[in-house]
Amino acid sequence: MTKQYTVAVVGATGAVGTKMMEQLAKRKFPIGKIKLLASKKSAGKDITFNGQSYTIEEATPEAFEGVDIALFSAGGAVSKVLAPEAAKRGAVAIDNTSAFRMDPEVPLVVPEVNPGDLAKHKGIIANPNCSTIQMVAALEPIKKAFGLSNVIVSTYQAVSGSGINAIEELKTQSGEWEKGKEVEANVLPVKSDKKHYPIARNVIPQIDVFTENGFTYEEMKMINETKKIMHMPELPVAATCVRVPVVSGHSESVYIEVEKENVSVADVKKVLENATGILLVDDITAQGYPMPIYAEGEDEVFVGRIRKDLAKDNGFHLWIVADNLLKGAALNSIQIAEALIEEGII
Repeated sequence: MTKQYTVAVVGATGAVGTKMMEQLAKRKFPIGKIKLLASKKSAGKDITFNGQSYTIEEATPEAFEGVDIALFSAGGAVSKVLAPEAAKRGAVAIDNTSAFRMDPEVPLVVPEVNPGDLAKHKGIIANPNCSTIQMVAALEPIKKAFGLSNVIVSTYQAVSGSGINAIEELKTQSGEWEKGKEVEANVLPVKSDKKHYPIARNVIPQIDVFTENGFTYEEMKMINETKKIMHMPELPVAATCVRVPVVSGHSESVYIEVEKENVSVADVKKVLENATGILLVDDITAQGYPMPIYAEGEDEVFVGRIRKDLAKDNGFHLWIVADNLLKGAALNSIQIAEALIEEGII
């Protein structure tokens, strides 16, 4: 008989928490018992999982007694307090926030890229940033085949990455534009920042607040996380992260340089065609390329528009698209849990 696990979902009422539960059910994760945890405000409400009704419990340290795997997606402040408490009680905490990503003691894992890091965990495993996940998933097989010496990425990120309020604001603003009303902005680019700009009919070249070096925290996450996940601390990585008026699905224009000489576009395509979790959509004769509208609800990372740079023989351009709430968050967390079981780590 397959071993059953006690699983806790922290942030069960949120967008990513909901997707986590959907993935647990869809992928038939071996659950013996599930605990759905959220804030005190949500405790006591009923929620449906896998056709059954469950009552939400308040996320407290004691709630993790007897839990094997705790999936966190309730914000960094919650994770910082409760993930160590879950680990202290014997659970493996898989955290979807940025709270532990750059902690040298915490593995930062995309299962298709660095599953070997899972064995080093000390009770907490970090799920990378959504935009980082899809990029490294596509770049790792290229790195293995041809080496990698440079990465420059520009992102086109959906509003769902900023939460439910951002989605609602995009919808409201779109309606206001159509009716000729004055458009109100309260959420983007950063709710806590000084100014807010409309996202409908607009693109905003700011995701998260700016750091002293002129890059935003989102851009620095991509830069630092890529180096950590790929075990390439000296890899040059540059990022520009942009919010676009798309509900779901992040897109990325990525320029890379490989180390091997005389690599062709066909060589790169062949490697990606055979890579786990990657779907190659690249037929410009039939206008075939990845788009977020078709990636929504899909598990794979889609790659297309692969072409050689016109000035550098070892330079290539790629277009990478994925559902940011699935592979970029919930699905990757579940795949981490599955890998822990497959490798006999838990």
